Amino acid sequence: MHFDHTYAQKLSDMVSQVRISPLLEPELALYNEQLAEDIELKNEFSQADTLFAALFTPDGCLNQQGVAQKYGGHQFGGWNPDLGDGRGVLLAEAVTEKQQSWDLHLKGAGKTPYSRFGDGRAVLRSTIREYLASEALHNLGIPTSRALCLISSKEIVYREQPETGAMLIRACQSHIRFGHFEYFYQSKQLDKLDKLFNYTLQQHYPSLLDHQNPHYSLLEQIVLSTADLIAKWQAFGFCHGVMNTDNMSIHGITFDFGPYAFLDTFDPDYICNHSDHNGRYAFDQQPGVALWNLNALAHAFTPYLSIEQIKQALTQYEPRLQSQYAELMGQKFGFKKVHNDDMRLVNQWLELVAQDKRDYTQSFRLLCDDNLNSRKLADHFIDRDKAQQWYQSYLTRLADESLPKNERLVTMKAANPKFILRNYLAQNAIDAAEKGSFEECKRLLNVLAKPFDEQPEFERYAQTPPDWGQSMEISCSS
Repeated sequence: MHFDHTYAQKLSDMVSQVRISPLLEPELALYNEQLAEDIELKNEFSQADTLFAALFTPDGCLNQQGVAQKYGGHQFGGWNPDLGDGRGVLLAEAVTEKQQSWDLHLKGAGKTPYSRFGDGRAVLRSTIREYLASEALHNLGIPTSRALCLISSKEIVYREQPETGAMLIRACQSHIRFGHFEYFYQSKQLDKLDKLFNYTLQQHYPSLLDHQNPHYSLLEQIVLSTADLIAKWQAFGFCHGVMNTDNMSIHGITFDFGPYAFLDTFDPDYICNHSDHNGRYAFDQQPGVALWNLNALAHAFTPYLSIEQIKQALTQYEPRLQSQYAELMGQKFGFKKVHNDDMRLVNQWLELVAQDKRDYTQSFRLLCDDNLNSRKLADHFIDRDKAQQWYQSYLTRLADESLPKNERLVTMKAANPKFILRNYLAQNAIDAAEKGSFEECKRLLNVLAKPFDEQPEFERYAQTPPDWGQSMEISCSS
């Protein structure tokens, strides 16, 4: 395996070198063998002693060039220049035989120059939530960073209450955020901004260098990939919770997991972050916030593009989002090709599910039932008449489809998961881990690895939350 660190080497004046602070009695609790295989790590860190030597010894291959990155960000709409890797270390880049590069980033590494008043640690609760969520999204086909491994410990860290310290190594194409470009533009360090753009194009988007205007093509690519991501969040009912610009990736991937949630009862106004008092990041606000964030990023392109060019790139967001969302929803309803008036039928369904406070995932999965009929669908709702009226309209629309029913249902089940990462399931796994057992984490990961399969032996994981799990409050604190 070849390790590189081009970010630390080519942008050395934009990072701070950091040594990792080991945890007390660390243990390798979870290891993602599939991810290790995907990025050609070949399980070389699947043994605790090998991994800890690489991380915690002065000459370890993952502790030699570790750096903390500097960036800023708009947090809940307000500009904050005092951000950076406050508890993270960019360890290295794993380079595959095909010369594909994957950032390896350690979360919970200890104090860095950007920790401010924090301890630089992560807690077991948040690392488990990130590990579970990134795998859940990946298996749903939603672009995301992924967790390579989770390291537990006996170390106590303090948040609202004493908690167990932990570390997580995650992998993705890069850890470059909207906030990187924003910071060097807002602070008028245009020489560093130029270096960052050149590095990004050369390292991550080399195909754009041959374009007539590489900077325009880069902004366009970020706009389109962000639209694709948000369309998938909305279709699968995922709430990120903290869409600050420092949590937005230039690669259009889900990034920096905090108080996220998959929808249980469908409420378009659902707020998963109890610190979000004004609902800025509510579920139905996510598409608009993403465009707001793209506008904030676009300011950093002004030294290279005209206002007209920037507007031209940004105006591609909404039509791309709408077309991708329509296509995804069409798949969920079994439409081979989306017709002009199909979204009216889709919106009527969503209004019905919201009105009667039905479960989002279960309601869509019901449409894939081999034995579904008008009465069975009506039984799922309170407003039976409205449900039956909608179902008749749906049957009329399905009559236009050429696929036989059994084939259509197969394709629908591949678009409507039976299993999602509900917050109460994550909490059950966290509770067990805090008592010393990671078996529930592993079991849940196995279920989430096949979200579209029936898995009758794990039927309980598809159930709606118990009373205690329906009003869980998740905060940014981790």
